[in-house]
Amino acid sequence: MSALKQKKIIVGVSGSIAAYKVAMLVRLLVKLGAEVQVIMTQAAKDFIAPLTLATLSKRAALSEFVKNDAGEWNNHVELGLWADALLIAPATAHTLSKCANGTCNDLLTAVYLSARCPVLFAPAMDLDMYQHPSTVENLQKLQRYGHQIIAAEHGELASGLEGTGRMAEPENIVLALERHFSQIAALKNKNILITAGPTQEAIDPVRYLSNHSTGKMGYAMARAFAWAGANVTLVSGPTALPLPDPNVRRISVRSAQEMYAATQAEFGRADVIIWSAAVADYTPAHPADHKIKKKESFFNIELTKTVDIAATLGQQKQPHQLLVGFALETNNEFENAVGKIKSKNLDLIVLNSLNDKGAGFAHDTNKITVIEANGVVHLFELKSKNEVAKDILQLVVSQIMSKQKS
Repeated sequence: MSALKQKKIIVGVSGSIAAYKVAMLVRLLVKLGAEVQVIMTQAAKDFIAPLTLATLSKRAALSEFVKNDAGEWNNHVELGLWADALLIAPATAHTLSKCANGTCNDLLTAVYLSARCPVLFAPAMDLDMYQHPSTVENLQKLQRYGHQIIAAEHGELASGLEGTGRMAEPENIVLALERHFSQIAALKNKNILITAGPTQEAIDPVRYLSNHSTGKMGYAMARAFAWAGANVTLVSGPTALPLPDPNVRRISVRSAQEMYAATQAEFGRADVIIWSAAVADYTPAHPADHKIKKKESFFNIELTKTVDIAATLGQQKQPHQLLVGFALETNNEFENAVGKIKSKNLDLIVLNSLNDKGAGFAHDTNKITVIEANGVVHLFELKSKNEVAKDILQLVVSQIMSKQKS
């Protein structure tokens, strides 16, 4: 479920060619379950029709204080109190200046000055205007007020020039809103260490031993915790996945030994450690320094055990730390998972079975059972890995709050 579901969002539209993007922005917000009220400046109506935005938002797009000749009016104070967030997109240099300096000469700025909710600005202007010292100062002033700036993006501008000044794409603005509403107080300033993906154990300079892990589950958790306001470090084996969030710090590794070294270096600073990587249990004892040629009919590779990262570092666990493990099993699933809680000194273990359709490696979905160290079991249905990540996050938050009380 989206963090925007049932959230009341005011979308303030000012006079910029980027206003055409607001139609898609409003559509995306409504699709995710948000209630949207559009407020337009007079100049904005030159770029997009109020009827278009009213149709998409299912509410009249407002621009005047007075509704009609009967004296009914659009109460800016009530609107400011109604909203869970005020988003001004596009925010022109003119509108940014008015908000930064308290100028109030239209409905939008009156609502802005009345709003008690979080305010977000998505600037849109030509590159020289965006870089002008007055604009930079106004943006900094708005940030000092506690408002969030959704930075303009780089690309072709209406002037024909190329540079930074384009309003962020609607999808990116929606992500910024979802990130805002996903914040959880218990995770603020918490350091989260997550391992993800497979490891690759070299046979020679060309070949390696690995597994089918894609890293999707670990990356989904990294994004969920970053959106919730935590400081996330992601130690990732080789994967084709992009960085899950700009605020995630990724450390790329290849082998099990490299993953152990990276997590050991970060372990002492972490408040929560989530072992979701599929680390190789064995590695070639003597990897060749040259490509092995195909000669013999049978070829043997001597393997040696890798370090059990979770078990080794689990012995260094401090009282304030919370350890979460993963168990992907094919038989005796529950018993094997419970055994890992003790052997790896875990607080929680996330069990998934390859016998469950849609669970395990490569899928975009997962079906999990979470077992607490005290024996409490949480069963979950098949969900997208993003939703599974949110379920795990909520259980971690509950554990953090319990530790704080004890």
